[in-house]
Amino acid sequence: MEIDRESNPSGLPPPLMAPAVTSFVEAVEPVAPEGGPSPIRSFLASRSNGGVADLIFSGLMLLCALSIFAIVVFILSILIVRSKLTLHQFGSSFFERSAWDPVSGDFGALPFIWGTLVTSLLSLVLAVPLALGVAVFLTELCPAGLRAPISFLTELLAAIPSVVYGLWGVFVLVPMMRDQLGPLLTQYLGWTGFFEGYNFGVGVLTASILLAIMILPIISSITRDIMMAVPTSQREAVLALGATRWEMIRIGVLRNARIGIVGAIILGLGRALGETMAVTMVIGNHPDISKSLFAPANTLASVIAGEFSEATGDMYLSALIEIGLALFLVTIVVNAIARGLVWAVTRGTPARAH
Repeated sequence: MEIDRESNPSGLPPPLMAPAVTSFVEAVEPVAPEGGPSPIRSFLASRSNGGVADLIFSGLMLLCALSIFAIVVFILSILIVRSKLTLHQFGSSFFERSAWDPVSGDFGALPFIWGTLVTSLLSLVLAVPLALGVAVFLTELCPAGLRAPISFLTELLAAIPSVVYGLWGVFVLVPMMRDQLGPLLTQYLGWTGFFEGYNFGVGVLTASILLAIMILPIISSITRDIMMAVPTSQREAVLALGATRWEMIRIGVLRNARIGIVGAIILGLGRALGETMAVTMVIGNHPDISKSLFAPANTLASVIAGEFSEATGDMYLSALIEIGLALFLVTIVVNAIARGLVWAVTRGTPARAH
């Protein structure tokens, strides 16, 4: 059969050429039953009716997400309103004064800021090396059969209520600090000035050790996840250059994960800053600034827990609420910085398979 190339440039037989004016739906839809719409048109109509339900669902989900911001703003506004007396009376000097005299209405938060910073930083000094060691062992050195049990026990420490840690600290850590560890520190490190004075077992050092145990699983778990996010190719490349296993861990893993590890440490710091009950039970609860780590002290969180029920005057209550406002803002800033650092390392990187 001869095909006219001028009228049919494609060279296909005329029956195979689809009419240009036929729409897609008309070309593919099956024949509609007599007296009813076609199945494709019915499907499209149902989808258009379901668009309203999709909009309602999307709106509800957006409302749930925005409720988180509303809760934060609500808490912040209540703290500001309830602390307006001390904000007006003392201003910024409230955080620079050491006085804490509820009888005369003279308040200053400097001793509590001091206690919070000292216990939190000292707990990091104690917890970070141990947490890094646990994370390195689990990701690089641990046998496959032990990895899951050790990981489970590490994460279990984070699930223990703080009051249980406090009870353990009262009945185990405080006597140990008073009778065994404290005298040893005084004998060998007393010349530093950090281990002098009366040692009753409760104090800054006891609270710091307890905080170190509490933040250990947080730092260790996040550091482990960050190290697992480092690509296996990094490890193989370093080993291919002749590096030892330790050099591979130090150069190929820890160096690439350092930003995220810093974020994990800051998250642990945020937990230490806001810890309340366990610290209240072992720190001694005394508004004093002392060089000795044996001395009792107070933190921003513990003073609220210990004295809120005793606050009878409006100024006294306002001072405690302003301390809560400061703790709230510090915790939000610290956690935001930590989350940003962790995200900078782990974004878009899948966990390494073992």
